[in-house]
Amino acid sequence: MTGAPLILYNSLTREPETFRPLDPSNVRVYSCGPTVYHYAHIGNLRAYVFTDTLARVIRWKGWPLTHVINITDVGHLTSDADAGDDKMEAAARASGRDIWAIARHYTEAFERNLAELNIVPPTHLPRATDHVAEMIAWGETIAERHCYPLDDGLYFDTSTVPDYGRLAGGQDDAAHARIEAVAGKRHPQDFAIWRRTPPGETRQMEWDSPWGRGAPGWHLECSVMSRRYLGAAFDIHTGGIDHREIHHPNEIAQNQAYCDCADTGAQIWMHNNFVVDRGGKMSKSSGEFMTLDRLVERGFHPLAYRLMCLQAHYRSELDFSWENLAAAQVRLKRLVHAVAALRARAPGVAKGAPTAYRDQLDAALSDDLNTPRALPVVDALLADKRVAAADRLALLDEVDALLGLGLATLTREALRVRPASATIDEAGIAAALEQRRAARAEKDFARSDSIRDELAAAGVEVMDGDPLGWDWKVVV
Repeated sequence: MTGAPLILYNSLTREPETFRPLDPSNVRVYSCGPTVYHYAHIGNLRAYVFTDTLARVIRWKGWPLTHVINITDVGHLTSDADAGDDKMEAAARASGRDIWAIARHYTEAFERNLAELNIVPPTHLPRATDHVAEMIAWGETIAERHCYPLDDGLYFDTSTVPDYGRLAGGQDDAAHARIEAVAGKRHPQDFAIWRRTPPGETRQMEWDSPWGRGAPGWHLECSVMSRRYLGAAFDIHTGGIDHREIHHPNEIAQNQAYCDCADTGAQIWMHNNFVVDRGGKMSKSSGEFMTLDRLVERGFHPLAYRLMCLQAHYRSELDFSWENLAAAQVRLKRLVHAVAALRARAPGVAKGAPTAYRDQLDAALSDDLNTPRALPVVDALLADKRVAAADRLALLDEVDALLGLGLATLTREALRVRPASATIDEAGIAAALEQRRAARAEKDFARSDSIRDELAAAGVEVMDGDPLGWDWKVVV
């Protein structure tokens, strides 16, 4: 590795640490993936912008990377606290659809969201249902020393592993209060390794096991798949901050039981914070389940949301509002406009990317992925007239490799996203603008202004003197 040492905040120790790969020839990262019973909420998608940034920085520093994002298509209950019904089964009953078709549909939608946000596909995207036999084998290995049976399944005894809940960092009482009270559990924080199908009930996803016909607990899949694809000890485990209280402590407990040791499974545990909506615009009561498609329907480019995520540190709460998203889109358009202007006056071959700006980017992103500190470096680079345009552009590929904004290839035309509320199409806009040009040539300014107003009412902003000519107005 060259450049500044990579410092990452370890949720397990609550300290920033210098990252030292277990194997520099293969950095291994596991990221908790989506439960594919519905479209991904933008709050969920923030986690993958964060892990993509982490992956990009690791690769940029010269380390080969194996990255796993799992697909939860069984086992995740309607409460993250190990209570309620399986989310997949509940979705299938509510819609009357085949549960396997539901899983395929929402998995494909998730992969499409990753592509729209310019997130590099992971090395592996394993599905929980493809690894049930391995989960049963894992349960059999740990059952005698660490588990006990109840009428509804097999439970893990959390008192049998060292320092249970350390990752939660003093949140144990609040976390345990969220866990379902089950008659016969030895401790409130004990959790299900296997859930038996209730008598008289048949589910679409169920398997035979030593503990009865049923399905694995949610926590088990991540232990099994991380070990399957990354080995017994790997470098980094990521997830949302909500996993820090229950899911990841339970995963650690399973790992310790399986290896009969105190190792947590990963060297560093990292968690991104929530997307918060202080205005209530994306709450369930507002009727707006905020997906990436909903943002696009309002006229926002998906990369505007990526930029909005990068404007906040991954460990800070991200304030969502339409105004904040609109500001991110304006900033993205300005960046793309600045790149286009550089290309227009950058003849010849670059002498070399400016090392001072590369060093600043490296310092910012090596400081626990400090993207809010890195973005002004990009602004300054594009605006610095002391550096030849060709040399500034030479660093742009590295900027894109790190931040994933696609500035080297994104065009202003590509950023024009038609809002669903628009009442005109591009052919109609072209015809109206031609009529307006004719009116201006005839000095009929009243007619020219009238056409401009009609376009504005249809959701179009006319931009005189700009080569782009017009743009859609976003709906905020």
